[in-house]
Amino acid sequence: MANDTPIDNALNGPLRGGSHEPTFAGAQSFMRRRYSRDFDGVDVIVWGAPYDMATSNRPGARFGPAAIRRASMIFDGDPQYPSRVDPFTTLVAVDGGDAHFDYEYPLRAPGLIEQQARDALTSGAQLITLGGDHFITLPLLRAHAARHGALALVQFDAHQDTWDDDGSKISHGTFVTRAVAEGLIDVAHSIQIGVRTVAPSDRGLEILDIDECHALGAEGVSARIHACVGAAPAYLSFDIDALDPAFAPGTGTPVAGGLSSALALSTLWKCGDLDWRGMDVVEVCPPYDHADMTAIAAATIAQRYIQILAMKKAR
Repeated sequence: MANDTPIDNALNGPLRGGSHEPTFAGAQSFMRRRYSRDFDGVDVIVWGAPYDMATSNRPGARFGPAAIRRASMIFDGDPQYPSRVDPFTTLVAVDGGDAHFDYEYPLRAPGLIEQQARDALTSGAQLITLGGDHFITLPLLRAHAARHGALALVQFDAHQDTWDDDGSKISHGTFVTRAVAEGLIDVAHSIQIGVRTVAPSDRGLEILDIDECHALGAEGVSARIHACVGAAPAYLSFDIDALDPAFAPGTGTPVAGGLSSALALSTLWKCGDLDWRGMDVVEVCPPYDHADMTAIAAATIAQRYIQILAMKKAR
């Protein structure tokens, strides 16, 4: 018997509830959410920032948003772990497509990403951004700080991204330096998790290096994050290279000895009660990925954050 159920929930499906399409077919939006730029009444906007012109090593993160969307299709229509509920029975979420800018004018891209993020945030929705290299977090923080004030930055990363910058650089290794200088970050309540490289300055942020993470486990790491952030409004930036290359080979600057995906996801879930205002997951570089391992990890991080938002709204 023919199945009369249409596919392509991303194009014409309902805004609430999971989709039930084949995971290997149909339009590839994030978790099958409808593509829309009408954000009225929306709780969550997922969009991409396919920008990698600030990378210092292996390029290709511009393809990250597409890869993360493709990987997220595996979550289609199921109750999600660990909440065991469909978050879209509670949340109205859409895929807002990608930030648009002209590759022929690369220096204009940061301002365009910021302005489009600001426009999206005026709806009152949470913005989840799929990167893209880590430089995109700077214009995203500008947009979020304009709405919420300075934010506690919770940054999962192998690198501190605090190299010197006089304000003229386009580099994924200096976004924290610039954000601190511009007052976008609440430094006293900001923390970096999983660091295993050395930079000339910590810019005042607390650092939880990788050896401490392995020693503490998810309970201990989440306790340190809570102690640092407290009740401050917070922004999550997850550089996929926080994970060990065994779990995330597809990234521009891999560093051995990192977090397992299990430790990272458990830690994030235990931090669900923080006052989250937005997030990004960045540095997915599909040309260096294998079997979509890195894209799956990134999609799961964003999916886990969506579950956190759904559980908060349901309370």
